[in-house]
Amino acid sequence: MAYFMGIDVSTTGVKALLVDGQGEVAGTATTALPLSTPRPLWSEQDPADWWDGAVKSIKQVLQETGVSGEDVDGIGLTGQMHGLTLLDENGDVLRPAMLWNDQRTSEQCDEIREKVGKERLIQITGNDALTGFTAPKVLWVREHEPEVYAKAAQILLPKDYVRYKLTGEYATDKAGAAGTILMDLKTRDWSPEVLAALDIPLEWLPKTHEGPEVTGTITAETAALTGLKAGTPVVGGGGDQAAQAVGVGAVESGIIALTLGTSGVVFASTNEPFIEPEGRLHAFCHSVPGLWHLMGVMLSAAGSLRWHRDTFAPDVSFDDLVMAASSIAEGSEGLLFLPYLTGERTPYPDPYARGGFVGLTVRHTLPHMTRAVLEGVAFGLRDSFELIKAAGLEEIKQVRVSGGGAKSLLWRQILADVFTVELVTVNTTEGAAYGAALLAGVGAGTWPDVKTACAETVKQTGSTKPRIEAVGTYEEMYAYYRGLYPALMKITHGLSNF
Repeated sequence: MAYFMGIDVSTTGVKALLVDGQGEVAGTATTALPLSTPRPLWSEQDPADWWDGAVKSIKQVLQETGVSGEDVDGIGLTGQMHGLTLLDENGDVLRPAMLWNDQRTSEQCDEIREKVGKERLIQITGNDALTGFTAPKVLWVREHEPEVYAKAAQILLPKDYVRYKLTGEYATDKAGAAGTILMDLKTRDWSPEVLAALDIPLEWLPKTHEGPEVTGTITAETAALTGLKAGTPVVGGGGDQAAQAVGVGAVESGIIALTLGTSGVVFASTNEPFIEPEGRLHAFCHSVPGLWHLMGVMLSAAGSLRWHRDTFAPDVSFDDLVMAASSIAEGSEGLLFLPYLTGERTPYPDPYARGGFVGLTVRHTLPHMTRAVLEGVAFGLRDSFELIKAAGLEEIKQVRVSGGGAKSLLWRQILADVFTVELVTVNTTEGAAYGAALLAGVGAGTWPDVKTACAETVKQTGSTKPRIEAVGTYEEMYAYYRGLYPALMKITHGLSNF
């Protein structure tokens, strides 16, 4: 039997997942990764740890499943986006990698807007310059570590460093490349205009590939280290959210992938490169050839519920906490929760945004507050839906929901009511690694294209439809929610000084 492997280089660990030719998960293994924060706002990892984690996870999943490397017909890569890995002309790492959540580059973001022009940058790349992206990190190294920059010869994303170690090839996928803000979204390749404005050499950047496209093959040295077969093809794969979308079957326009994890992600596949004029949504290439996507990110989604439980009811299980909230009517008797516990990204890219309960009275109890948290997160995610529709994607057919928060029936119902659209759950739970494995299967020829691969492997397991009687209440409450951020912004910014 043929097998395909998805390798996910996340911030917390490297996962290797094996999928058979019918899309069934044979096994998975994860190696934890250390994270370094040597100074405030800094977030770094040693690329050697990624490679060590990949080798360990590959060997472990092969050993535990009993699958021979000879039977693995393809490998797909996914992982954290935006990180900067700098190599010299010999392929050696020059400094620790700067990660997606590294916040030191605000001055460089201003510099990029000045050199390219904010509106022009958004029109080319689909995005404003934010501290998480790769381009401002390159400028930071040039300005603060000129001795390192002088030796630079290659820029890679985290998963693409693992690709280099697996195959000896410098390559990246188009979804991941779009997250550098060095790419022309419309041409799906590096932007000569942006590179020239920032004085970054094109030869430092790897060739871009579509998600199922073969980028190289496993070397003999890697085969000896891992148990894989030399010559096994490695495909482009995708950034974590693009691969996650493949993993749940969000591979056509109008199908939304909603990830309700610690953070919340609203991912909309599109047939053309829609761009939100102010850059409040991320616009990237999809890992599906010929598709793009719009993406809104909420920083504290299920993380808000965890904070609420840990702070007010640490001895209560999540199930019991949410069950009590199900007895409270829609709207939580006039109580609203603002979920900006760690600042916000969409629709307000504001690190100084703050959370809060608004409308508290003596009638409100813990179950009221719990329901308000669930509803507040749903309202915050709807902000991304509204931006997506305003950007041009008017028809939303279905929302495919995944992540830990999606296990809650009550939360799924609130989301369906707030979005006024059907929410469905699917049988696949391994997310990005599963999507990467499907892309490998397409590259190896088991499935003719990504849409077919998803149709044959990703199956709907449940459906939650909006209730007419709840929609009206939530429309009214959402209007009040929308007024909270502009009304409180000056106050929360001032309180941040304390």
